[in-house]
Amino acid sequence: MDTTFDLEELERIIERAIEKTRSEELKLIAEAVKTLADYMKTGFKETIERIETIEKRLEEHAIILQEHTKRLEELSRIVSRLEVALGSIGRRWGRDLEKVVLEVYRRALEERGVVPEKVERFIHIDRDGKYYVKDSKIGFDVYIHDDKVYLIEVKSHAELEHVEWFYKRGEIYEKITGRKPSKLILVAVHIDEDAYARAKELGIDVIYGAIIP
Repeated sequence: MDTTFDLEELERIIERAIEKTRSEELKLIAEAVKTLADYMKTGFKETIERIETIEKRLEEHAIILQEHTKRLEELSRIVSRLEVALGSIGRRWGRDLEKVVLEVYRRALEERGVVPEKVERFIHIDRDGKYYVKDSKIGFDVYIHDDKVYLIEVKSHAELEHVEWFYKRGEIYEKITGRKPSKLILVAVHIDEDAYARAKELGIDVIYGAIIP
């Protein structure tokens, strides 16, 4: 039996195995390339179309947001104008209400020597915050007659804090003008019971329609 080792045969066997492996690898690579090509033709195109659809929707939303922004800005301008208008109406209404209340209680005021239509408004702007908050407007309804100064406060509903602030404003008026008010007169359609009691303690003359318990 011939047991001679044939090296050349072994080399041929190895070479055939390598060639076979390469062939299978190339086959797999070819299949992968074909799959990629198919995707490029179909799937990739579909992906591009979906991306374009998303971009289009985003552009549409951007336009909608711009429109909403414009509307919100316009609404903001309208609200600002309304606030100014309502503030102006509120101030006029406040002054008109005061005149009505003073007219309703004309007889009681005249008994105290006050002529309602001659009550004037005095405004002091506290530039330095000497008497109250800096740059705040401190208002007084004043009636002056025969060297007497009457400070008058008009409220539809007077509460405790209104009474105490009115008394404080009387002190401020004296510091500003150098004239001590002869009398503080609070005119109220309704006044809380504790506010009425406090007014009496402070020496404020109260003209009222009803006391609320």
